[in-house]
Amino acid sequence: MARDNYSDLLAFVAVAQARSFTRAAAQLGISQSALSHTIRNLETRLGLRLLTRTTRSVATTEAGEHLLQAIGPRFEEIDSELAALSNLRDQPAGTIRITATDYVTRTILWPRLNPLLAQFADLRLEIINDYGLSDIVAERYDIGVRLGDQVARDMIAVRISPDLRMTIVGSPGYLARQGVPTTPQALTGHNCINLRLPTHGGSYAWELQNGPHQLQVKVEGQSTFNGSYQMLDAALSGAGLAYLPEDLALPYVTTGQLQWVLPQWHPTFTGYHAYYQGRKQFSRALALVIDTLKYPYSA
Repeated sequence: MARDNYSDLLAFVAVAQARSFTRAAAQLGISQSALSHTIRNLETRLGLRLLTRTTRSVATTEAGEHLLQAIGPRFEEIDSELAALSNLRDQPAGTIRITATDYVTRTILWPRLNPLLAQFADLRLEIINDYGLSDIVAERYDIGVRLGDQVARDMIAVRISPDLRMTIVGSPGYLARQGVPTTPQALTGHNCINLRLPTHGGSYAWELQNGPHQLQVKVEGQSTFNGSYQMLDAALSGAGLAYLPEDLALPYVTTGQLQWVLPQWHPTFTGYHAYYQGRKQFSRALALVIDTLKYPYSA
């Protein structure tokens, strides 16, 4: 195969690792139709079917898996060597791709990382908001952000926040109409604002703790969102009870727009950690981002 066709192989690796034409096209910066055309041409030239496609997923065939295992690590090595070359530059450069939730992006990542863009003109940040607990290796992210106990053991993790306290809140108007629940079990009778988790295919069960007692309550309600700020807006409008980070809800509790519900059951979790692949080439840009995010923050 001519060297000018290596781009087709890169396209195949992107689709095979992401298991999605949509995600792979976004990573490559091309249209989904153009990517599909590229893969079809590659399969035609090789005379082999590399991918099986359904309406909901993409998977490698036996031939496709063999090709992926053969060339995937080699392209990773090339990427690592190119990243290593950037260490010869005086300034950090390149694109750092990060996946995190909207809450983490707004409260931690952007406030800490935005000043770097003004300081280092060749640095690029791509931050994707996602509650799906993405596989950062398969989807080619440099950094993922999760609570400490959610990080896989084969990753290197760095704490970037203090511990996180989760709370239940409702507007005074909603609580006046529906009453204030006094036990976790009473939550099942309330209109609760749910968070959709793409990875699990369902809604997040509220995790509660009162001393040694721990509960998971599967709540129901009329509204479901995939972001913390939409849930906050819904709670402020009186749509129901929401399960939110304490520092997100606190300003509205202070002004009386929201009220704590079952405060004795509000749990505390290990803080957020930035994690990355252990064998990944540690470029100056990646090192700079990690060092900037480390908690406690330096002045």
